[in-house]
Amino acid sequence: MRLADVAAAAGVSSATVSRAFNLPALVRDDVRARILATADDLGYVAHGAARTLASRRSRTLGAIVPTLTNTIFARGIDAFQRRAEEHGYILLLTTSEYDEQREWERGRALVERGVDGLMLVGGQHDRRLVHLLETTGKPFINAWYANRGSEHPSIGYDNRALSNMVFDYLVGLGHRDFAVVTGSTSHNDRVAGRLLGVADAMRRHGLSLPPGRMIHRHYSIDAGRDAFRQLAAAGPLPTAIVCGNDILASGVLFEARAQGIDVPGQLSIIGNGDLDITSHTVPPLTTVLTPKVEIGTWAADYLLARLDGREIELPPELPVRLVIRGSTGPAPVPRTPVRRRRIAV
Repeated sequence: MRLADVAAAAGVSSATVSRAFNLPALVRDDVRARILATADDLGYVAHGAARTLASRRSRTLGAIVPTLTNTIFARGIDAFQRRAEEHGYILLLTTSEYDEQREWERGRALVERGVDGLMLVGGQHDRRLVHLLETTGKPFINAWYANRGSEHPSIGYDNRALSNMVFDYLVGLGHRDFAVVTGSTSHNDRVAGRLLGVADAMRRHGLSLPPGRMIHRHYSIDAGRDAFRQLAAAGPLPTAIVCGNDILASGVLFEARAQGIDVPGQLSIIGNGDLDITSHTVPPLTTVLTPKVEIGTWAADYLLARLDGREIELPPELPVRLVIRGSTGPAPVPRTPVRRRRIAV
C-alpha cells in the first residue's frame, strides 16, 4: 500500500497526505482525520526508514531524565511530548538514574537511532556526550537548569534563589531551628544549587545547621519517613524541616504524624514541586510551584526551532512561586520552666 493509494482513496493530493503524517499542524483537522481513517482502512503505514533517508530527519526527539520512578519529571515530559507531536515528531524517552556514565551510554544510543534533537536534565554531563552532540550537529537543551550565563542552551529556574525564598518565609514565621532532607548532589546540580541557597540563607540570618541536620536520601516516601526517624532519634526535633521535593516531604509528614507530632503546631514541613499529592495530605503540604509544563514546552520549542532553521530566544530563568498550605505555621513558643516556690512548714 502506497501513499498515493491513500491520497486517491481520501480524495486529496499525495502532498496533503504527506503533510498529514509529517506536519499535522498544516492540515485541517477534518481533512487529517479523513486521511488517517483512510490509511487505517487500507492498512497503510509510513515507511520510516525511507522517509528518514529522503528527508535526513527521523522526526523523533529524544529525552533523558534522571528517573521515572516518581512524578517529578512527568508533567514536563508530557508537555514536551505534546508540543513535539503538534509538529509531527514522536518522543524517545530514557533515564540516566542520576549517573553520568549511564546518561552518556543512553544518549549515544539515542543518537545512533537517529533522534533529531535531545533534551537533557541539568547542566552537568559527561564531556563525551556533549562532544558527540556538538560534532554530529544534534541540537540539545539542558532542562530544569537556569539559562543565565550557561554555555549551552538551557531552560529552568534558579534553585539557589528557590532555597533563599523558602528560608526567608520560614524565618519570617519565627523559625530558627532547621533540618534539611534532600537528595544526593551526585550528578544533580539542581540539589547542589538548592544547597548553596541554604548556605546563603543561613549566613544572611546568622544561623547554622547543627551536625546531623542535613540528611541526604533517594527520592521516595519511605526514604522521607526514615529521615524523620533519624532526626527524632538524634534528639529534640527542629521546628521546621525543609525537603528537597514533595516526595520526601510527604514521607516526613506521614512519619511525623504517625509519631504524634502536631504539624504545624510543633513542626513545620515544606516540600518542593507542587505535585498532585501535596493538596491531599493531612495537613496539605506547603511547597514551591515549579514551572514543569513551561520547561517542557520551551525545551520542545527550542529544538523544533533549531530543526526548522529558526532562532529562538530563551528566557534566562522561569519564575517559581511559594504555595502556602497547612503544613507550615509560626514557630512554637519555647516553654519557660515554672519555678516552684518552696514553702517552709
